Amino acid sequence: MPTALRSPHRRPAAGATAFRSRADEVYAQLKRDVAEFKLVPGDRFTENELCDRLGVSRTPVRQALVRLQQEGFVEVLFRSGWRVLPFDFDQFEQLYDLRMVLETTAAHRLCESDRRIDHALLDKLADIWLAPVAERSTDAVQVAQWDEEFHCALVEAAGNAEMARVHRDVTERIRIIRRLDFTQQPRIEATYEEHGKILQAIRAHRGDQAAMLLRAHIETSQAEVRKITLHQVFLARNATRGST
Repeated sequence: MPTALRSPHRRPAAGATAFRSRADEVYAQLKRDVAEFKLVPGDRFTENELCDRLGVSRTPVRQALVRLQQEGFVEVLFRSGWRVLPFDFDQFEQLYDLRMVLETTAAHRLCESDRRIDHALLDKLADIWLAPVAERSTDAVQVAQWDEEFHCALVEAAGNAEMARVHRDVTERIRIIRRLDFTQQPRIEATYEEHGKILQAIRAHRGDQAAMLLRAHIETSQAEVRKITLHQVFLARNATRGST
């Protein structure tokens, strides 16, 4: 089975020392809790509860919560702790629109012969998405991760660092909702087929076709987002808990 991609932006520069404060670690953990449905929209909690669960003092917890509040994940409740905010579906729609512009532009660039593109990164994508059917993963969590890396890698391979930076930001903001797209096996199978066709079009330098396939692929995912209800979110959390 192919290993997950390691995108260049996820590695520290040579000689650099990655430093994460305790508040950074708490922030990252709480964001994972939301993304993995351990905390779902409407859940209420106190800073003391988080301190006990994470084994840290209130200062890093408060700093992490303020960051999450600024990003629209949680809100502070007067005299009663914090609450995970409901999904803003209008905002998700706008983010999907922006994602589509960035990715279809990247697809065209990847098919232009006069541009410098990262062929090695595209080859890694092919190892995963053009693998024989018998070697495909059926692990929803794994495929969701690979799916995210696929779309990020397409934009990165096109060679525009600013486009890649904006796309990474969009990706992080929609991560929570897009994971619900992989709770059913047919969507996993469809993702393999659709990604494979996109890669084949890029390899053949058919920019219009690659962009069209990408647009259809993203629109399908966007349509699934519109169907998501809070009930499905709770079902996803229960499924996650059942697998641990």
